[in-house]
Amino acid sequence: MEIHNAMNLDGAILYGIINEKLRLECDSLEKLMTRMELDETKLQEKLDEMGCYYDPVVNQLRQK
Repeated sequence: MEIHNAMNLDGAILYGIINEKLRLECDSLEKLMTRMELDETKLQEKLDEMGCYYDPVVNQLRQK
Protein backbone atom coordinates (compact mmCIF):
# COMPACT_ATOMS: atom_id res chain seq x y z
CA MET A 1 0.00 0.00 0.00
CA GLU A 2 1.39 3.35 -1.01
CA ILE A 3 0.48 6.32 1.15
CA HIS A 4 0.75 9.84 -0.18
CA ASN A 5 0.68 12.73 2.27
CA ALA A 6 0.83 10.35 5.24
CA MET A 7 1.36 13.21 7.66
CA ASN A 8 -2.04 14.65 6.69
CA LEU A 9 -3.89 11.51 7.76
CA ASP A 10 -5.94 11.33 10.93
CA GLY A 11 -3.69 10.32 13.84
CA ALA A 12 -5.54 7.05 14.54
CA ILE A 13 -5.29 5.98 10.90
CA LEU A 14 -1.59 6.86 10.72
CA TYR A 15 -0.98 4.99 14.00
CA GLY A 16 -2.59 1.84 12.59
CA ILE A 17 -0.77 2.05 9.27
CA ILE A 18 2.61 2.59 10.90
CA ASN A 19 2.13 -0.33 13.31
CA GLU A 20 0.98 -2.60 10.49
CA LYS A 21 4.01 -1.70 8.36
CA LEU A 22 6.33 -2.18 11.34
CA ARG A 23 4.82 -5.60 12.01
CA LEU A 24 4.85 -6.80 8.40
CA GLU A 25 7.52 -4.93 6.46
CA CYS A 26 10.07 -2.99 8.51
CA ASP A 27 12.17 -4.00 11.48
CA SER A 28 12.69 -0.43 12.72
CA LEU A 29 11.00 2.96 12.67
CA GLU A 30 14.03 4.38 10.89
CA LYS A 31 13.61 1.93 7.99
CA LEU A 32 9.90 2.69 7.84
CA MET A 33 10.54 6.44 7.69
CA THR A 34 12.97 5.88 4.82
CA ARG A 35 10.58 3.58 2.97
CA MET A 36 7.60 5.94 3.42
CA GLU A 37 9.77 9.05 2.89
CA LEU A 38 8.63 10.55 6.22
CA ASP A 39 10.36 13.51 7.82
CA GLU A 40 11.59 12.46 11.28
CA THR A 41 10.80 15.81 12.92
CA LYS A 42 7.28 15.98 11.50
CA LEU A 43 6.59 12.38 12.46
CA GLN A 44 7.80 12.99 16.01
CA GLU A 45 5.55 16.05 16.26
CA LYS A 46 2.58 13.99 15.06
CA LEU A 47 3.37 11.20 17.54
CA ASP A 48 3.60 13.75 20.36
CA GLU A 49 0.22 15.18 19.34
CA MET A 50 -1.27 11.68 19.45
CA GLY A 51 0.39 10.84 22.78
CA CYS A 52 2.45 8.03 21.26
CA TYR A 53 6.03 6.86 21.28
CA TYR A 54 8.04 4.23 19.42
CA ASP A 55 9.04 1.18 21.47
CA PRO A 56 12.02 -0.45 19.72
CA VAL A 57 11.84 -3.57 21.89
CA VAL A 58 8.52 -4.59 20.37
CA ASN A 59 8.96 -2.49 17.19
CA GLN A 60 5.58 -0.81 17.61
CA LEU A 61 4.03 2.54 18.44
CA ARG A 62 2.56 2.66 21.94
CA GLN A 63 0.25 5.01 23.78
CA LYS A 64 1.79 7.02 26.64
